[in-house]
Amino acid sequence: MLVGTNEVFQQQLAETILKEKQDLKINIHLTTSLPLPAERDHIRPRIDLIVFMVNLQSKYSFKDIEASLLHVDANFFLGKVCFLVIGAGRMNQISVDMNTILKLADRYCSPVLFCELECEKVRIATAQRLLRMLQICAGHVSGVSALSFNSLMKSSIDDSSFMA
Repeated sequence: MLVGTNEVFQQQLAETILKEKQDLKINIHLTTSLPLPAERDHIRPRIDLIVFMVNLQSKYSFKDIEASLLHVDANFFLGKVCFLVIGAGRMNQISVDMNTILKLADRYCSPVLFCELECEKVRIATAQRLLRMLQICAGHVSGVSALSFNSLMKSSIDDSSFMA
């Protein structure tokens, strides 16, 4: 599931993900916010990964994501959520501090990916990374669980604090 306020980027990323060669049957749900409407619960497919798309150039985007996080079951944060940060390449237009995003991701124990979806090569690489994450979250990679995957995504900066 892709959650974010920039519907153009959501659609482009979803199309790119679906074009990638894969062995999984993938359904991508696009939404601007959570919760999802309850009346469709009985036909909604299982959700294996939630990608919160945060646009650094929009305070509204960040506030909407913050509000949406309150509607996600706490157990889902055990390896099935990530933050996809867009708009970091245009530093002069940033409305949301990157440290705010990093603190949010840390609070929810979820990895952060930075990308510029305007660039097709970056969009393809991001789609491939998200597909790999999805395979792990859905249990299709033997020996790796979503819980262990989360620890693999930790920044090397976090690791350096243990060295002394």
